[in-house]
Amino acid sequence: MSATHESTRDGTVNGAHESAQDGITSGAHKSTQRPTHKATHEGTFEALRAQLQGAAATLADGPDALEGILLGIVEDVDRAVREPLEIFPVCHHSPASALAMARRLREKQPKVVYLELCEDMAPLLTELRNCRLPVAVQAFATEIDSFPAEWSPLSVVAPITEASAEYQAIAYALDTPGVELVLVDRSSDHVFQWDARGTHTGEPADPDAPPVEEEAALHGDAVGVEIGDLRPRFAELEEHLLRHGRVRHWSEWWHQYVELPLGDSDHDTYRQVMLLIGSLFRRLAPGDPHRVRVDEDRERYMWTRMREHLTATGTDPDDCLYVCGAFHAASRVEEFGVHGTDTFEIAPRSATKWQHGLIPSSHAAIEAQFGLAAGSVSIAATVWAKNVSRTRVQPYRLAGQAGAKKSRAKKTVVAAAAVPALPPADKLTGFLRRPPVLDRLDEDELLGWCVEIVRAARRNGYLASTADAIAVFETSILLAGMRDRARPTPYDFQDAAVTCIEKDTVPGRRDVRRLVEIMMGGDRVGQVGYDALPPLARDVHDRLAPLNLKLQQRGVQRALLNIAAQPELDRCSDVLWMLRQLLPQGAARPIMGERKLGERSIQESWDLALGTHQRALIELGYEGVSIEQVLEQRLRRTAYGPQATTATVLGTVEDATLYLRSRRLADELGTRALEVLATERSVDGAPEVLRRVRRLLAYYRTSEPTLPPWIESFVKTGYAHYCTLLPTAFTDEDATVRHVAAMLGFLFSMEGLALSLGCDRTQLELAVGQSHPAEPSKTALLWAAQTQLGNLSRADLRTRCDELLGNPLVVPAYPRYLSGFVHALEPVPALTDFVVEAVSNAFGRLPDPVLLPWLPTLITTLRSSGTELAPLLIREAGRIFPGRLAALDAWVPPWRAQSVPETPPSARGADEGPGVALLAAHPATCDAVASLLGCDGTWRTAAPGPSGAALLGLHPDTALALEVLLAGP
Repeated sequence: MSATHESTRDGTVNGAHESAQDGITSGAHKSTQRPTHKATHEGTFEALRAQLQGAAATLADGPDALEGILLGIVEDVDRAVREPLEIFPVCHHSPASALAMARRLREKQPKVVYLELCEDMAPLLTELRNCRLPVAVQAFATEIDSFPAEWSPLSVVAPITEASAEYQAIAYALDTPGVELVLVDRSSDHVFQWDARGTHTGEPADPDAPPVEEEAALHGDAVGVEIGDLRPRFAELEEHLLRHGRVRHWSEWWHQYVELPLGDSDHDTYRQVMLLIGSLFRRLAPGDPHRVRVDEDRERYMWTRMREHLTATGTDPDDCLYVCGAFHAASRVEEFGVHGTDTFEIAPRSATKWQHGLIPSSHAAIEAQFGLAAGSVSIAATVWAKNVSRTRVQPYRLAGQAGAKKSRAKKTVVAAAAVPALPPADKLTGFLRRPPVLDRLDEDELLGWCVEIVRAARRNGYLASTADAIAVFETSILLAGMRDRARPTPYDFQDAAVTCIEKDTVPGRRDVRRLVEIMMGGDRVGQVGYDALPPLARDVHDRLAPLNLKLQQRGVQRALLNIAAQPELDRCSDVLWMLRQLLPQGAARPIMGERKLGERSIQESWDLALGTHQRALIELGYEGVSIEQVLEQRLRRTAYGPQATTATVLGTVEDATLYLRSRRLADELGTRALEVLATERSVDGAPEVLRRVRRLLAYYRTSEPTLPPWIESFVKTGYAHYCTLLPTAFTDEDATVRHVAAMLGFLFSMEGLALSLGCDRTQLELAVGQSHPAEPSKTALLWAAQTQLGNLSRADLRTRCDELLGNPLVVPAYPRYLSGFVHALEPVPALTDFVVEAVSNAFGRLPDPVLLPWLPTLITTLRSSGTELAPLLIREAGRIFPGRLAALDAWVPPWRAQSVPETPPSARGADEGPGVALLAAHPATCDAVASLLGCDGTWRTAAPGPSGAALLGLHPDTALALEVLLAGP
């Protein structure tokens, strides 16, 4: 299935197929054999009108608004019944509606079925046969036009279950030759055009419903569209019905007082009762102007589309069936009916590019999105199966439907004799007068429920026994009696099980209420078949085929990749790493193996749950035809987005190199990072910029012959950029010591490359000289920078620290100086031994009231930067401190063992330092180094010597380094 189906304007699906549905005789297709309702007379509901008028006068003590409401309901029913184009009102996911629909389709055999569903979703319906229900038809758009940018992505879903009237109509139309299915509801684009408030959520969930599991998120944040949303919009009315019906939520009220009575009713009774309910809820709905306008515009839209189709095809309205929600069936708009006005003008669609596909759905997802009670859709599926078995009605199922059970009901054959046209009879009066039918208690069914719930409770850690099963049985009957029911409903049984088994604790992951839902049918999760997947999803399955896993299966599967032994699995590894970047967490999780710049794993282990996250994989197909294309688009979107920072853009460069191996894209995104860096005036992202630039430089230096031009420009620009911001960052309260340390780390670590590219070190020296921090940690950081530049000697730095410890007024702030020195290890790692010395002196000299409160700050600092800083301190401390406890008493810290104070390099003479004697002992080496450095001169010693002596006075630090190098470890 292509995910980019072109939407047809009239939403038509041609249902002409090769074979007819089983059980339908050829003579049943003749229009003369179907009952029609064209012949009407005025007195159909006169008796009911008179009764309601009298009741209104009695209750209200005279004619008033109540009479208008009651008589208006009858008028709505009468108007819908008299319409030449038969209107079939339904409620979403109602077994009674589905059963009545299947029965009516076999009886009437319409040639055209008009369905209340978004017209642009029509091309997707043929793919339902490749799926296992429940699934949802989805319209998805990321490239939006004429809508607010914060609404993106736009998503509309229409879930379909087997126990729904719309599925019966779809299956009948697609598998019956000569039948046409026409979707007449507004398009997905109009759904958002008419959403003036921008609230894209369904009805609020039942507050008493338990929390749903992960399957409830299968629809994401999509707008839900269903046929037959039938629920009171008047809160007081719903509260009144629940209280007097002795039920907890709306789903239970509907099951008890509508679903069960209509399960065995004839067609006329079902139709009139549903029209009555729809009209009642419509007339008692609060007057929200926007919602009323949207409802009426939808009805105008649908009737306009139906008249357009009738005019274009010349179809007889008597050969058609209009399937819509009962709320819209009782419409009062002027465009209502085949003879209605044609004054409604349908606005054109926007330029938004819509993609269409099928995504998996579940009972929990439907309940969560449309505010139904948890478990109600599962109970509806169970009731549907019982009704089919009890009534022997043959339901419609798409040929080849995955997961569909073969019905054992006997095939019904429509009689070939002609049925005379009859006027609609008043079935409402008899239905409203009839007392409720009390079903006989089915003890075998209830006993089976009790045994099964106790067995399930034991498996989940409850201490349930046979006594609990007996208690649940008796309590279910007791609750049903208290609620005026002769037969306990699944909801009564659920309440009894919670009361008798759960008691006060839940030992496992599932409570008893959830166990009852699972026992009643569970949260059935649908699946989109391979042939119905978009090209991207099919490509992913094909490329992962060497793993020999059932990728469409729900749950977690372990994949083992021995790349060294099977090099062809390297391509599978590439796909998995890209899926890890694109799909939600848990869809592809690496257990062993990693992917870093310049490193490749030879063995990997993955936990895959692509079947569980099938919706996310399908939605990737709306963005491109391959995961490489989608990843490249997302990286570009991130890099060029309005919230992009230098760090995030450098992250996209790294991802492009790691997962796409695209030098072209990496260079493009690197140039973008250079542009963003030049416009930034904040240093918040400096630590991340430093880490990413270091990784990229290390990678390019080891894998490329030359550095890319963009990274050279980045280093050069960043050097000047951070030099400019450095004085301000030292005094800015919003810039933390970690940010300033990262800036200095960039300047010092990139200094060699920056100077080779033409930068001037004087700029850095001036920036440090102009910095005057007031905060102690930043002051310590500045001292470390001055030491690195040679403007402050170790001896002076040690003296300053001693003065701080010796000043009672400064001692409380000394830990903050130490925090600054710890952060200074980022830009100046050569100060590691000094930081160990400073921390040791602090532990030795600081009083406990100062030292102990500072320890959490030290731990926090090491934890935030522990990856780079903690190993330096631990390694240096291990080198300085004795390795055995016995040596600790005689141990003298090396900083106290120095008898001769350190002299600054600028104060040393040519003959000072131990390096002089070493170079004099190796004159040839000294002369060679002097020649390389371009130094000419003579030895400044008493005796004549080689010319390398002049080098000692010019480069004393080099002499010391050579001494260490030649002396060895």
